[in-house]
Amino acid sequence: MMKTSDVVYLTKSRLVEIENELIELKTQGRKEIAEKIAEARAHGDLSENAEYDAAKEAQSHHEFKIGKLEVMLSKVKIIAPEDMPDNEVYILSVVKVLDIKAKEEITFTLVSPEEADFEMDKISVTSPIGKALLGKKKNEIVEVDVPDGMIKYKILNISKLI
Repeated sequence: MMKTSDVVYLTKSRLVEIENELIELKTQGRKEIAEKIAEARAHGDLSENAEYDAAKEAQSHHEFKIGKLEVMLSKVKIIAPEDMPDNEVYILSVVKVLDIKAKEEITFTLVSPEEADFEMDKISVTSPIGKALLGKKKNEIVEVDVPDGMIKYKILNISKLI
């Protein structure tokens, strides 16, 4: 039985992206690496062939990435917004907060660590801000200890990822 900490929570769309990436790595990616190895092998003495060594190293990294994705996919649990509570912050919540000190409104979407993208305001539920927001309700004040110090947010609104 898998421990909860081993489960990888993904949305259906992110699962499809990862499955497509894995197919690409196993087909086109392996083919390209095999071609590079064959080309380097054609240059003669393998004992002093830096190009061959580099191609074999690239192959090793490529296979490691494939293995890592396969392990992740073996632990996936699909999550959907409709499965999450409406009145508190949870994974797949879109949370509008007010930075009390800066008087600035910010909107975060809480996602699994595998889907986090700070540039898109998608923060991991395991990040300091994500952990602080989880389980909180509208109008609650949340304190987050970040490298720059303590930030206080007031939760203005909670909605679900569409």
